[in-house]
Amino acid sequence: MLRFWNLALKPLWMDEVITGVFSFGRTYTEVPLAQAVPVAQFQSIFAWNPATCAHIAQTVAVQSVHPPLFFCWMHRWLGWLQASPLSSVWQLRSLPVFLGVIAIALSYALNTLIFSRTAGWISAGIMAVSPFAVYLSQEARHYTAPMVLVLLALIGLYPVLLDIRQQQWRLWIWLGWIGVNSLGFYVHYFFLLAFVAQALILLWETSRPSVHNWQKHRNGDAPHLLPHALLPLLAIALVLLTYLPWLPTLLSHMNRPETDWVKVNAPGGLSAIAPLLQLVSGWTLATIALPVEGQPVVVAIAMGSLMAVFSAWLVGRVGRGLWQWGQAPATRLGTRMLVLFTVIVMLEFLAIAYLLGKDFTQVPRYNFIYFPGLCALIGAGLSQPISPSQHPLKRGNRLMRGIARGVAICDRRAVLLVLCVSTLSSVLVVTNQVFQKPYQPDQVAQAMLFEPQTPTLVTMAYSDWQDVALGLSFGLELARQSDSQRPPTPYFAFLRQVNGYESVWRNLSQLSQPFPFPLNLWVIGPGLKRVGYRPTLPLMDQVGRSHTCTLDPAHHYRIGIPYQLYRCR
Repeated sequence: MLRFWNLALKPLWMDEVITGVFSFGRTYTEVPLAQAVPVAQFQSIFAWNPATCAHIAQTVAVQSVHPPLFFCWMHRWLGWLQASPLSSVWQLRSLPVFLGVIAIALSYALNTLIFSRTAGWISAGIMAVSPFAVYLSQEARHYTAPMVLVLLALIGLYPVLLDIRQQQWRLWIWLGWIGVNSLGFYVHYFFLLAFVAQALILLWETSRPSVHNWQKHRNGDAPHLLPHALLPLLAIALVLLTYLPWLPTLLSHMNRPETDWVKVNAPGGLSAIAPLLQLVSGWTLATIALPVEGQPVVVAIAMGSLMAVFSAWLVGRVGRGLWQWGQAPATRLGTRMLVLFTVIVMLEFLAIAYLLGKDFTQVPRYNFIYFPGLCALIGAGLSQPISPSQHPLKRGNRLMRGIARGVAICDRRAVLLVLCVSTLSSVLVVTNQVFQKPYQPDQVAQAMLFEPQTPTLVTMAYSDWQDVALGLSFGLELARQSDSQRPPTPYFAFLRQVNGYESVWRNLSQLSQPFPFPLNLWVIGPGLKRVGYRPTLPLMDQVGRSHTCTLDPAHHYRIGIPYQLYRCR
């Protein structure tokens, strides 16, 4: 209910437009460039065009910096929904919602497998009402898909580790684990971080009993030492082999300018601690998210303080519960696996920031890759085992042998408090009070249409396809907010930026546009400072005569990028 509530309320933003272009079977070459077109024309780009997965993969390889599999799945999903009267925005976001719902069930399965049914129910509850999980589910992006695959991988990793400990080899579990980790790479590149963490855990757990097993082997009691050592290495190698076909594309994507925005950009000495502070602050969003965006400083400080206090209490409460699970022999392995997985992925984030200069911690949504592990730890930490000394492993004919059916208790008041706070936070998310869309296309369109009776021409400089996607998000929202029954309809033009804005001003002076004067000219300038806007700009009228447009200093805005109004009289 939370995930489908107001699903189409928020505008599509740049990344969701990227998803839409590829998932509808389109390419950026279909976007009209260097010409003024009515904003309603952009909606045709979001009409489903049948395409093969190979075609989508080729387009994504050239025009994006992502792997192709999610876009192929989304294309098939959109094909099934074409006969429905649902809006394109709802259609795009509905698949991530369904995957987010699946993640709830898998969270229950993971914690029930490792800890107990009580821990499973709490983890499922956290995943169901977490503001972070609800936010990701309402994004038309490939975030909930790798979350589902991470959960499946962890569900498979635990019996794999049990196999190593118990010297039994259930081939179907190992193959399933290999398959899930192979798929993850083709859904999102960040899945590599999750796989590296799993591989390190697998190698660590393999080496832990090695001395003991070698001694047993010398005594003739362990004939299966060779599979014990080689099978994990073989499984890891097989996963890596499945990555090879797309590896050259990954390497080319790493050097693309579209990834430059994640460089460490904290001022001065803050750059040394900013990734760590941002990583820690991102944890709070798992269970609480209060309005701080666009709020007065006093309100933002108050809301931030409440979030910090609540999170500090929760960390202490969860830590005590995890300590007890870690002391219980039956759940020690699973607790260690989840803690190591979550910590290793976080350390990978920090290593990328400090060693490669790409700070992904500044973008909270990227925490999706370790969030399943964090959610499982919160669910377990809010419960505790009754009898840690009792080994609860079952060996019946179940779908997955080795399921831990431990008996656990929980502090119901603490669980209820967390679920209530998270539910309230999720309500704020779906009503657009929290996790507002980057670049806020709705506010941009509203500002540009402040004089609806005056013809409006919007121009945007672009240097790459990402800029085009951002412009499309503004154009689509302009089309949604403008009244089609009351002309004039806004027009939009993309102008190529090459080596600075001189080329933009030149292209603008030669732009053919349909409006008579007077009109409002908006110039969106990615990377342009306020002083970079010229006081006047030339613009042709319908018959080719040049007129002067004058900068209006009262209408300069910046939401991620600047946009400036010129009055053309």
